[in-house]
Amino acid sequence: MNYEQALAYIHSVLWRGSKLGLSRIRELLQKMGSPERELCFIHIAGTNGKGSTAAMLSAILKESGLKTGLFTSPYINSFNERIQINGNPISNDNLARVTEYVKPFAEQMEDKPTEFELVTAIGFEFFKRSGCDIVVLEVGLGGELDSTNAITTPELAVITAIGRDHIRELGDSITDIAKAKAGIIKENGDVVVECPADSAEYEVFREACEKRRGRLHLAEHDKITLLHSDLTGQQFSYKDWGVFELSLIGGFQIRNAAAALKAVEVLRGKSVEIPESAVRAGLKNVRWPGRFELAAQNPVFILDGGHNEQGTIAAAAELKRLFKDGKIIFLVGVMADKDVKNLFKPLIPIAKEFITVTPDNQRAMHGEELSNQIRSMGAAASPAASIGVGVSEAIKKAGTDGVVCAIGSLYMLGEVRRHLP
Repeated sequence: MNYEQALAYIHSVLWRGSKLGLSRIRELLQKMGSPERELCFIHIAGTNGKGSTAAMLSAILKESGLKTGLFTSPYINSFNERIQINGNPISNDNLARVTEYVKPFAEQMEDKPTEFELVTAIGFEFFKRSGCDIVVLEVGLGGELDSTNAITTPELAVITAIGRDHIRELGDSITDIAKAKAGIIKENGDVVVECPADSAEYEVFREACEKRRGRLHLAEHDKITLLHSDLTGQQFSYKDWGVFELSLIGGFQIRNAAAALKAVEVLRGKSVEIPESAVRAGLKNVRWPGRFELAAQNPVFILDGGHNEQGTIAAAAELKRLFKDGKIIFLVGVMADKDVKNLFKPLIPIAKEFITVTPDNQRAMHGEELSNQIRSMGAAASPAASIGVGVSEAIKKAGTDGVVCAIGSLYMLGEVRRHLP
């Protein structure tokens, strides 16, 4: 099996769809000899910020001298980005080799695994073969019934900000969603949570820890002081640790940094050797494409993966802070199941115009339909024939002194980047 054959197999119709539950992934891993049992994990769930927090922790652990695996989804430019070691994506040859190994076990199963379950198993096997010291494991959807939750008690669990994304899959309320995320809290485990201590979700996490004899740690946002923030990065102080530099831009990344720093404190308390110099280097050097990323200048062109109301509120706040009264050209595309009104409502007051595109995904909303919905909200919007055309139109309308922000779906950002001049 070569790389192209491996990807074709992973993406084949046989594996499509999303079916929550652990029976299939557990059966598959058991047939493979349970590679996950030979690995140490940091398990990260949440609605927003889990990918950025995972990237920060991965960078810090790498700088600490640990061979660090990183499992995330979705990808921006290449499928291989989903499975990394020390910041390097799995090679084409290794992906083909491990997929070829996993395939016979998957095909023996009566209830075939989903695509995400297959990729999870491939990731675990690759990390085991590579001798990873630790793996930062990002949940795909929810927590309790997500295939990544087939692991036993991790070294640490982290739950970032909770929002109302995926209500149909996880429940009708924030409490229901929090209960799904709390499923990653295992017996006698440690968990860092990023929520107010007086919130409904905090109570859910507290009860889960009490039931499973776990230890709850709260990210201390109030101990962070932002000192400087612009398009080149940010500086902040934390407790008595002094000043840190963070390469990721966006005020919301400071909240994610608070969760990462609390995670570091908990890990150090469990005798994981993480020098302060590694924390500083990790935060300074971390890269996480597509999350309020400055991708080009003249005009400023920002790529942001915000795909729910919580994400667009954060992006709008940051755009207003950075560009004051400047009006933004938004290049947008979404999945068909999105609530367009609530998703883009935070952006309309700062929008000069919306240019809509159709992401390359079978679940995508057509750009024409998206334009119609945005126009019904009183904003200027027009569809582009393709993402490439949309990029060109956005740059032309913004002018060299303007600002473009591509937002709405991670699935379109890779192609947007490929069309930037």
